[in-house]
Order: sequence, then C-alpha cells, then structure tokens
Amino acid sequence: MDWRDHGILLTTRRHGETAAIIEVFTEAHGRHAGVVRGGTSRKIAPILQPGAQLDVLWRARLEEHIGTFQVEPLRSRAAAAFSGRLALAGLNAVVSLLSFCLPEREPHPAIYTQTEQLMDLLGQDEIWPLAYLRWELALLEELGFGLDLTSCAVTGATEGLVYVSPKTGRAVSVEGAGEWADRLLPLPACLRGEGTAPDAEIVQGLNTTGYFMEHRVAPALGHHPLPEARARFIERLTRRL
Repeated sequence: MDWRDHGILLTTRRHGETAAIIEVFTEAHGRHAGVVRGGTSRKIAPILQPGAQLDVLWRARLEEHIGTFQVEPLRSRAAAAFSGRLALAGLNAVVSLLSFCLPEREPHPAIYTQTEQLMDLLGQDEIWPLAYLRWELALLEELGFGLDLTSCAVTGATEGLVYVSPKTGRAVSVEGAGEWADRLLPLPACLRGEGTAPDAEIVQGLNTTGYFMEHRVAPALGHHPLPEARARFIERLTRRL
C-alpha cells in the first residue's frame, strides 16, 4: 500500500530513539499519520515544523497500519510563524484545531484549500485574524455544524441581524430576538462578511464560532476540551484592542 500527496504538517512527536511520528493534513488523503525514520536527525528534524508544506510518500504493508512517510520540504512557514507572537499563536491554533476536529484518513479538499491559503497569509497581522475567522466558519460548515446567517430565524428578515441562536446556529434580528436577546450570541458584521472588521468585532465573532466548536463539535468527538492553542490565539488578539 502506498500513495503520494502534499500536505501541511500538523504534529510531530518522538518515536523511539531516532524516529518521529507525524500527522499531515493532505489534500487527497485527509489527516494521516505515519512514522518518519530518522525524523529526529539534524537533517530531517528542521523540516518537521508545524505548518510546513511537505511532499509525502506513505507506505505500509496493510492499509490499516500506521505506515511510514518519506518527506520532502516544499515550503517552510517558520519565518512567517516566528515573525511575531500573533502569527505563531495563530499557526498553533490552526494545526491544533485540525488535529482535534478532523477524522483520520477522510479527505476534506475544500477545507484543505482554505487552510493552505490561510497559512500563506501568516505574518500579515492586519488581515490574518479576519481570514482565520472565515476559516473557522468554513471548518464548522465542513464538519456539519455550519451557521446560517442569511436571514432571521424568527421573522425571515435579511436586515438588522445582530444575534445568532445558540440552539440552531441561525441569525436573529433585533425584532425577532425580543425578550430573548440576552440568551443569544453576538453576530458582528464581520461574521457576515460585512464592514471593516475591527479586532473587537473579530473577537466577538470568534466567541460565537467558539461556542459551536465547544458545544457542537467537541461533544461529537467525545467531549474532549478544545485545544488551548485556540484560546491563546484569541487572548493574543485581544491584547491588540
């Protein structure tokens, strides 16, 4: 059994004395793990950095085996990731969420393409937070928990949408909210792709997407807590306010 693909390195951990086990999010084969022989060597270890773009060749005797990877670097994102604390926190949030959310060996080409585009914006701190928020919306959609922000769930109105229902994930207008407003989640304009998207709005939007990550995605995966890396990224972004 073997295949070749390109992908984004998510995690790496030591395996034995000289090998490493890596997780790669590939375009055609999804999130996939494998052993890299010599992965802790001076030659290979610098390649195996989270966010790196790799060409990988996977081989195993049987499909269900963990198998081995041969890796070749396509593009390092280390310089962009270490350009500032926000960039590094953002990269860690992305790779941690993908490793947490995605089922093993299941292709998700749409979110793969958007992830690759997001990663290529690392270091551009003025636009990256909004791109990350849109990526989280796309990830929720990909996982089957997408939000419907097109019209009010109560009145059908397409204007004055300022809330999201925590039960349905649908937008709610001021009129539709009524006395239930304090029980609804905020719907900042940037979450609908409108306005200038200041940091304060982006943080509001991430609190809303985070609610569905925590109360929909996590329970579906066995009630494990969301990766702390996501909270650290939001904390870092909040410091810019």
